[in-house]
Amino acid sequence: MTDPASILQARTAAAWFDLAAQRTDELLLDHANCEKKAASTALALMFAYPEDFELAGRMSRLAREELRHFELVQQQLVGLGVRFRRLSPSRYADGLRRVLRRDEPGRRVDLLLCGALIEARSYERFTGLVERLPAPLAAFYGSLAASEARHAGLYQRLAARDGVPVAARLAELGAVEAELATAPDAEFRFHSGTPA
Repeated sequence: MTDPASILQARTAAAWFDLAAQRTDELLLDHANCEKKAASTALALMFAYPEDFELAGRMSRLAREELRHFELVQQQLVGLGVRFRRLSPSRYADGLRRVLRRDEPGRRVDLLLCGALIEARSYERFTGLVERLPAPLAAFYGSLAASEARHAGLYQRLAARDGVPVAARLAELGAVEAELATAPDAEFRFHSGTPA
């Protein structure tokens, strides 16, 4: 299998992983939010493109899996005694939304390619966390990595159906994603940039 992180144009800085290992409460709280957002994104695609039965079927299954991951993160939070608190969203998803095309079918392709990039970034961070976190959390993140890899591939395949050329647009969106994931960031979140 191809490394899903190969579509990323920049790797996460070591400083982000170092901070994540120190701030696992925030990491898990924001991760729970990310899983809910991932499920919501899958459902939104189903509503936006109801005529696309293949997309609807795959997004239905994906939404259920993302919600199951949310439940697993919640179990970690409860097990570690982390109290819920609201966190402000990172700039990451909003930054990607700003560059989506508005016309169709370009918008659908962009939404799917952004989904691939987000899942690839999550995969990269999950696998990087495995070697930096204590045993229970390390195993937890290791267990989720394969799902993120599968999701990244699914989004890419859906974007490229029927021979739609996606490489050039993936590179354009990937440059934006890389900047958002690596530029100095005053806020720590699961998809934040390099700690300022």
